[in-house]
Amino acid sequence: MKIAFTGPESCGKSTMAKWCSELIQIPLSEEYAREYLEKKEAYDQQDLDVIANAQLADWENKGSKFVADTEMIVMKIWSEFRFQSVSPFIKMAYQNQQFDHYFLCAPDIPWEPDPLRENSTNRQELFELYKTELSERNHPFTILKGTLKERQKQVEFVLRSIVNR
Repeated sequence: MKIAFTGPESCGKSTMAKWCSELIQIPLSEEYAREYLEKKEAYDQQDLDVIANAQLADWENKGSKFVADTEMIVMKIWSEFRFQSVSPFIKMAYQNQQFDHYFLCAPDIPWEPDPLRENSTNRQELFELYKTELSERNHPFTILKGTLKERQKQVEFVLRSIVNR
């Protein structure tokens, strides 16, 4: 089973992915962008390909079961929003990724400042881009809203239905 958490910045992806990984006892693929960007003062569009490639390598190392703290929709939307284009590599990586389910984290929780975060004022706009992308590509997804406990209950419910298919 491959599960992905996606959505705009500061919407709970990392928290939920870590919790989900522990709940179902499968590996967590953490967001490589954070590790990469902590070592840079600035980045350009080519850096996104480096980040995407490292993220894909981590997925490969994890095997057929893992929870992803981020995925290629994030890379695509980030690139479109920040640079107004998407590299062929990220397009291909996005088209080839396969997850059993996506959890789209809504920006209904308070923004947490972080030196690596850029989009404090447009999280809802970005959320709508994610929702549209997931819908148009017919990806199975659930929107997570509310408190941490409410989101956890939503994830547990969905995971039970996936396992019982």
